[in-house]
Amino acid sequence: QVQLIESGGGLVQAGDSLRLSCAASGRAFSTYAMGWFRQASGKEREFVATIMWSGGRTYYADSVKGRFTISGDNAKNTVYLQINVLNPEDTAVYYCAARSSWGPPLMLRNNYGYDYWGQGTQVTVSS
Repeated sequence: QVQLIESGGGLVQAGDSLRLSCAASGRAFSTYAMGWFRQASGKEREFVATIMWSGGRTYYADSVKGRFTISGDNAKNTVYLQINVLNPEDTAVYYCAARSSWGPPLMLRNNYGYDYWGQGTQVTVSS
């Protein structure tokens, strides 16, 4: 099984920036896409961004577009999420995910569109 190990979360002030990382380890697999989701306390997990491993096409949730940037290192099966101008509404546990087979973009905006998940990293933004 593939393991996704996340890092980069922490306690920050509004207006600060963070760069989250998620590295895949374990058995080799063909990566189709890797993405980020987040879940605030008391709320459902929501889509943040995803990147296609072949071609690098990206998709973002409207709520983060312009402030968040997703990127990946294909050779290392590692995905990054650059978060700029953080605000308290960004406070959540951020999860990375990976999909191994082809899927339409709409599927990659859904929890069920991914095969593997990381443990999550907490991002807390104070005002």
